[in-house]
Amino acid sequence: MRGGLRRAALAISLLAGLAACETSTLAPRKTEVPPHARPSELRPADPESEAPREPSLASHDLEVYYARVQADLLTQGLLRTDGGGPDTPFTDTMLARNFERIALAEEYERGAGLRPSRGELGRVKKWTKPVRVSAEFGALVPEDQRVQDRNMLIQYVNRLNRVTGHPISMTTGAANFHVLFMSEDDKAQIAPRIRQLVPDVSPSALEVFENLPRSIHCLVIAFSENPGGYAYGEAIAVIRSEHPDLLRRSCIHEEVAQGLGLGNDWPEARPSIFNDDDEFALLTTHDEMLLKILYDPRLKPGMDADTARPIVKDLAAQLAGGLGPS
Repeated sequence: MRGGLRRAALAISLLAGLAACETSTLAPRKTEVPPHARPSELRPADPESEAPREPSLASHDLEVYYARVQADLLTQGLLRTDGGGPDTPFTDTMLARNFERIALAEEYERGAGLRPSRGELGRVKKWTKPVRVSAEFGALVPEDQRVQDRNMLIQYVNRLNRVTGHPISMTTGAANFHVLFMSEDDKAQIAPRIRQLVPDVSPSALEVFENLPRSIHCLVIAFSENPGGYAYGEAIAVIRSEHPDLLRRSCIHEEVAQGLGLGNDWPEARPSIFNDDDEFALLTTHDEMLLKILYDPRLKPGMDADTARPIVKDLAAQLAGGLGPS
């Protein structure tokens, strides 16, 4: 954490026993009795006749706070958007090492909420099915901001599709990667929505979403397709709508990429968004290479570090071998 201002973007891979359970399709209950007209006093109010709700003081305070966070980081020369350059060289050896720490190490214990792990190398975690991304908004997120955020997400999803070679696309239909843009005033919607999406979500996972301190700017939680498995089947990201534009875009970049399988942060990774120093706001060239490695068909979900290491080393040499001496 940098001066208390670190964007605490959390990727929590809750793989053990947290796969969404299969539910049977329910047929609608029918009746032959025609409905009566709704009494006028029970009819919903005409939305055109209601004055728009103003953000609460708590939401306004968060907006001011995050604006100061962004301004402070920019003053320090952080939140770079250039993707890295001559001042941030890296080699194939560094890329392979960073992949191990970012893609294989666990930042948090699986199934234990925000309890930090001991940092051991785990197994490859990734999607094998197509990723269908949807954008959802809290009721109090302004319409113009919804348009902006949806467009940012669409552009980024298209980029990830090209980079990974894996089918990743936006959808307005059935989704398995849900990006929720929520304000402080919308937070009561978060837990019920997550229960709808993942009915057997664990209490420890749900607790993370129910009491978000302001130090947590955004987070993602990914669920395995099958209990105990390592292939993802569902993911949910929550992004605070009070962020100024660059912090919101930064959250989109980090959370969606973490939800694809790059779940950890590593202080030596540079240039990278998977680093606690906030130097980079947006996905870098280095990070694109990490995604290319992860989604190479030779890496399978569940591979341990020893099995994956020679494959990762070979891929890193192909991608970054000419960038500098190793």
